[in-house]
Amino acid sequence: MSIEIEKIFAAAPATTRGQPTQLSCDPKGERIAYASGKSIYLRSLDNPAISKQYTGHTTTTTVARFSPSGYYVASGDISGKVRVWDAVDAVNTKGEYAIISGRINDIAWDGDSQRVIAVGDGRERFGHCFTADSGNSVGEISGHSKVVNAVAMRQQRPLRAATVSDDSSMCFLHGAPFKFASKVAGVHKGFVMGAAFSPDGSMLVTVGADRKIQLYDGKTGEPTTQVGDGVHMGTIFAVSWAMDSKRFVTASADQTVRVWDVEADKCVQSWRFGEEGSVSIPDQQVGVVWPHGRTDGLIVSLSLNGHLNYLVEGKAAPIKVVQGHNKSVTALGAAGKGGETLITGSFDGRVCTWDVSTGVGSVVDGQAHSNQVTQFAKAPGSSKTYSVGWDDTLRTVDESANTFTGSSVKLAGQPKGAAASFDGLVFVALNDGISVFKNDQLLFTHSTSFTPTSIAASGPHVVVGGDGNAVRVYKLSGNSLENTTTLTTSTTQISALSFSPNGKLLAAGNSSGKIAVYKANAGWELATDRWSAHTARVLSIAWNSAATHAASGALDTNVFVWSLSKPGSRVKAPNAHKDGVYGVAWVEGDAKIASTGGDAAVKIWTVKRLQ
Repeated sequence: MSIEIEKIFAAAPATTRGQPTQLSCDPKGERIAYASGKSIYLRSLDNPAISKQYTGHTTTTTVARFSPSGYYVASGDISGKVRVWDAVDAVNTKGEYAIISGRINDIAWDGDSQRVIAVGDGRERFGHCFTADSGNSVGEISGHSKVVNAVAMRQQRPLRAATVSDDSSMCFLHGAPFKFASKVAGVHKGFVMGAAFSPDGSMLVTVGADRKIQLYDGKTGEPTTQVGDGVHMGTIFAVSWAMDSKRFVTASADQTVRVWDVEADKCVQSWRFGEEGSVSIPDQQVGVVWPHGRTDGLIVSLSLNGHLNYLVEGKAAPIKVVQGHNKSVTALGAAGKGGETLITGSFDGRVCTWDVSTGVGSVVDGQAHSNQVTQFAKAPGSSKTYSVGWDDTLRTVDESANTFTGSSVKLAGQPKGAAASFDGLVFVALNDGISVFKNDQLLFTHSTSFTPTSIAASGPHVVVGGDGNAVRVYKLSGNSLENTTTLTTSTTQISALSFSPNGKLLAAGNSSGKIAVYKANAGWELATDRWSAHTARVLSIAWNSAATHAASGALDTNVFVWSLSKPGSRVKAPNAHKDGVYGVAWVEGDAKIASTGGDAAVKIWTVKRLQ
C-alpha cells in the first residue's frame, strides 16, 4: 500500500487591505507565482489545478518573483529573509539570506538572473542588493525615510533600479554595484505603491495612493509625463507592462483594472468588478500582472477577496475567475455522491466547492459564515450539506445550486462539531449539550454534565467525545437521547469521531495522536487500538466505503492511511500541510484521498494497493 501526491489545488493569494499584493509570471507566460500563508505557489495559468508548493519559509510569506531565466524564484517573508530556489521542482533551495529586520515587500531580478534587490520595512535599512547564488552584497538601497513598497530593475545595461516608498518619493539607482543616483520627491503626493520598467528599458512608471501614474526616462530617472490624470478614483496598487513596451495595465482600489496606451496617453480598455455604482471592498484590485510570452493577450488581476481574474483585451468580462481559500481550511467534506465534489470551509468563514477531476473551486453563494467553519455534516443520500461555525450558526448548503439556503439557525453557543443522520436530523455539539434539528427547526436539546469536544452519528446512534477522555454513546428515542454506554479506553481527550459508512465501526482519535476502533454492532467491543503513529492531536478521520481502511489527519502535519485487517500496516504522507491537517476525505470511488490544512490548500493523494 502506498500514497502519492497527485495534484494540489493551490491556496488563493494572500491579500491585505490598503496594501499591494505582488504577482509574478515566468518568461514563457505559463505559470504565476504568489505568496499565501507560509508557502509560495507556482500555478499554471492554463490549468489552475496544476501547481507546485514551496514550503521552505518558516514565517508568513509576502512576495515571490521568477528570475528572467525562469529557472529560479526569489521569495521573501515577514521576518526579512529572502530564499532563492529552483522553480522546476519547488524543493531545492539555492540560498537563504537575511536582508532586513522586517517585512519584505517586493523583490526584483536583474536581466542576467544574477542580482536580486529586496526591499521592505526594516529598522536599520529598507532594502539591499545581493547576488542570488552567494548572497554577497552588490550595492546598497538608500534615500528613503519610510517603508519601501516596491522595487523595479531595468533588464538592459546600463543597469538601473528604482524604489518607491511611503515617503512619497522615487529613488533612482545606478549599478552594478547599485548606489543612490537621484531622488524624485515632488511628483506623488502620497504613498507610492508600485513601479515597473518597460521591457525595452526606455521607460519607468510609478503609481500610488494619489491616483497618479507617472512616467520617467528609463536611463536617467527624470520625470517625463503623467498619464490618465483623474481617471482612477482610488489608490492604484499595481502596474505591469505589455511586452511591446507601448501599453501597461494598472489595478486600483476603485475596483477597476485599466489598460493604458502610452503614446496616445489614454485608457484603451477597463474592467470594473462588483455591481455598477456600488462600493464593494472585496472587489478592490490589489495586484496585476501582464504575462509575457503569450499570444492571447491575457492579463491576470487580483481582487482583495483573493480571486484571480483572467482578462483579455476586447472582452468586457473576465474569461475565468479562479477562486479558493487564503486562510487555513478548517473543515472538509465530500459533497458529491461518488466523492467527485468536495466542500471546504476556512478560518474566515468562506465556503468553497471543488470539482475533484478539474480542480476548479467556486465560492458558495449566499450568506456565509462570518467566522471559522467548524465542521460539515451530511446524511447519506442527501443533497444538502450542513455547516456550523464560530459565528454560532447552523447553515445549509444546497449542493445542486452551490448556494446557502436562505434560512440559518442561531445556536445557543459555540459549536464543537456537527453530525447528520437519517430522516434529516442534524446533531450539534455545544458547550453544555447536544441540540437536535430538523428542517431548520430545533427539536430538542439534551443537556450534558460534561463539555463535548466532538460528535458523530449513524442510524439511531449518536456518539460524543468530551471531558474525562470518554466517548458517550447515545441512542435516539423519540425526542430524547438515552446514554447507553460509555467508552473509556482513551487516556487523553477525544478530538475526532467517525462512523464507517455502514455504521458498524466507530473510529475515535484523541489529542495524543492515537486512534481506537470500536465495533458498533457488537457491544462496542474494541476492534483495534494500534493506529497510533500520529504524534499530535487527531483532527479528522474518514472511512472508505468498504469500511476496510481509514484515513486520518492531525496537527503533526501528516496524513495516514490505516488498514483494519492489518492494524500494523499503514502508509504515511509526511508534511502534507504546514501547520496541521484539518480535514481528510475519500474521493473518486475510494481511489484517492483529499486533505486540507493550515496552508489553505486542497491536496489530492492517490492510494495504491489497498490491503
